[in-house]
Amino acid sequence: MSLLITPQELAELDGVTLLDTRNRLMGPPGIGFYREGHLPGAVFCDLDADLAAPPGAAGRHPLPDTAAFQAAMRALGVSDGRPVVVYDDTGNTIAARAWWTLRYYGHTDVRVLDGGLNAWSAAGLPVVKDEPEVTPGDFTARPGGMPILDADEALKLAAEGVLLDARSGERYRGEVEPIDPVAGHVPGAVSAPTTENIGPDGTFLPAERLRARFAGLGVGEGVPAGAYCGSGVTAAHEVLALAIAGLPAALYVGSWSNWSADPSRPVATG
Repeated sequence: MSLLITPQELAELDGVTLLDTRNRLMGPPGIGFYREGHLPGAVFCDLDADLAAPPGAAGRHPLPDTAAFQAAMRALGVSDGRPVVVYDDTGNTIAARAWWTLRYYGHTDVRVLDGGLNAWSAAGLPVVKDEPEVTPGDFTARPGGMPILDADEALKLAAEGVLLDARSGERYRGEVEPIDPVAGHVPGAVSAPTTENIGPDGTFLPAERLRARFAGLGVGEGVPAGAYCGSGVTAAHEVLALAIAGLPAALYVGSWSNWSADPSRPVATG
């Protein structure tokens, strides 16, 4: 099954749970964007409330508790036997986190709308403001469906495999750090901004181009790989891009917000 779905394919698909995951990591709540207009039948899925636990030492967007995630997804109409499609309007960054979290907790049929709301609108498909009535789902959260890393495992992977840093090059190099207390990167990590996973139209690059990109970064068949970012959101986009390329990868969910919270951990710059 493809991990992505086009607007045309989605428009012809019946019996799907559609999650609008729009959010601005440094901006206003995403529910406002949803209320301005969304795909017909879509329900709003909140990054902070539904896809993460409260921020703390584990990071700004740590894994949600199993029971809390199950309850949140059921309230949004997610069921085990019903396909889920997720979308946003920011290059699939938040949608990828929803895809990854659902996959981690055992849902096997989750796809990302390639290009998101922008591609849907560009295809001339309808956008509505009415909010659907949601029939609660029966999703059962079963953790462990995707590989994860803690801080020690991330450092080990950077030495023995490939640990990709999905943030901008400036943050990786330690030139700027707008959020976290320390600038820089995990020693041994490789800079791999997620912006290079997508084309100018906001859709993912073809699988063969992604494979070539990651090969240039040292990731290939049989090479252990993982990804991190600021708080485990855009790194999920990296894991999705790797999966499209046919390359499995683990996610350091706590990412730099967890790493930099401990002053004893080493920091590399440049």
